[in-house]
Amino acid sequence: MAMILRRAPDLAVVAEATDGAEVATAVDAHAPHVVLMDIRMPKLDGLAATELLRARPNPPEIIVLTTFHTDAYVLRALRAGASGFLLKDTPPAEILRAVSRVAAGEPILSPAITRQLIAHVADTDATARRQHAQTLLARLSDREREVAIAVGQGRPNAQISGELFMSVPTVKAHVSHILTKLNLNNRTQIALLAHDAGLTGTNRFVARNGGVETLPTDGEKK
Repeated sequence: MAMILRRAPDLAVVAEATDGAEVATAVDAHAPHVVLMDIRMPKLDGLAATELLRARPNPPEIIVLTTFHTDAYVLRALRAGASGFLLKDTPPAEILRAVSRVAAGEPILSPAITRQLIAHVADTDATARRQHAQTLLARLSDREREVAIAVGQGRPNAQISGELFMSVPTVKAHVSHILTKLNLNNRTQIALLAHDAGLTGTNRFVARNGGVETLPTDGEKK
């Protein structure tokens, strides 16, 4: 992996750690912008290391890179604040692009992981999770909710700007406000919350009595 990363002219590998317990020390010593985190490591696994790093002030962005992509791993990593989750069979060129994108503040997920997130909305505890997510989203203004849903649909800032008729700086400001209001770390967590709330399809929504109510689309039964 280090050899692959060193091929990119705009990336520098500043340190390597052999297990999760070494990660914090390496981050303190080298202040990287991005950490590529394996899941299975001795002493301290990558998910625990991710949780510890993201709980610190000004943490680096983290991409979880692994052969394991069960729902439990994916969701724990994303809820801990990981900015991306890639499988190890991802082509090298895509890994390089992913590191650059995450360093620039864009979350990334492999297509297989994205499909899991969508399917995750319909699992057994979806009702309680959906209610919680809708309650959180109800704290946002109407425009902030629109931006949150667009983020959940995978829209980049430029596309959100065009679709919602606002400037890119305004979109960025709304994203920043959402993160602050909901105590989230990054866009990936906004997307996960929007998925949990069931608001990333074509349904419309309104806020009522401290919650969010989904409305049917024109093609659905009223």
